[in-house]
Amino acid sequence: MNAPKPITSLTNDRVKAIRALEMRKVRKETGLFVAEGASLLVTARDNGFVPETLVYQAGAAASGIARGLVTHALGAGSEVLEVSEAVLGKLASKDNPQTVLGVFRQRFAEPPQIETLGSDETWLALEEVRDPGNLGTIIRTADAVGCAGVILVGTTCDPYALEAIRATMGSIFAVPIVKMDRAAFVALAKEWPGDVIGTHLTARDDFRSTDYRGPQLIVMGGEGPGLSTGVAAACTKLVKIPMAGRLDSLNLAVATALMLYQVRGPQLKL
Repeated sequence: MNAPKPITSLTNDRVKAIRALEMRKVRKETGLFVAEGASLLVTARDNGFVPETLVYQAGAAASGIARGLVTHALGAGSEVLEVSEAVLGKLASKDNPQTVLGVFRQRFAEPPQIETLGSDETWLALEEVRDPGNLGTIIRTADAVGCAGVILVGTTCDPYALEAIRATMGSIFAVPIVKMDRAAFVALAKEWPGDVIGTHLTARDDFRSTDYRGPQLIVMGGEGPGLSTGVAAACTKLVKIPMAGRLDSLNLAVATALMLYQVRGPQLKL
């Protein structure tokens, strides 16, 4: 079994490499991302993710959950770094800093296979979502309702950005994430055996009074522009969330949560 490697230098190459994962360009090049905090790392472990590197503050793993995470990482052959408070302060986020973090390999799933879809499955597609906080919150909600997976359509923000990871509260490790370009997604939507449900400002049907035939594919447009013409045209049903105030739109994460709970409602029991 490996032993933890002590690091106290702020200029250590490993420290620099982990810190560089703050940048999307580096995450894309390496295929790695950082998750902070014991609760996220426990969720990762429980979903079969093994860290490439585990970093913990000296003294933080003497007992409890952190010790279990270190033992698991060492047993799995991960690189384990025991760092000083100053080094961890350079690696961890400045607001709500944690004493343990992990570097993991990104996972993207294959698109759903039409032939094997179950009638009780619900998939969620997000077209050109731009806000990582919104995306992370949506992935967390998709997990809560038992969504089969989330499809990112077109140019979207990075689901493995730290802000998105934090907003998922660990659901990034539990929900399959798929990336598709718009043309491939439209082709998938046209073959979809159940309803393809889009929210649209021009829709006439109330999202609460519509029957949704499974397997369902819920399609949400990005912040601001909403669904593109091509994706909206591929939907079998366009629905609207009614509003009584002066605004004509909701925050994307809130609107998506309403749609997910409406469609998945019959499957959810206390």
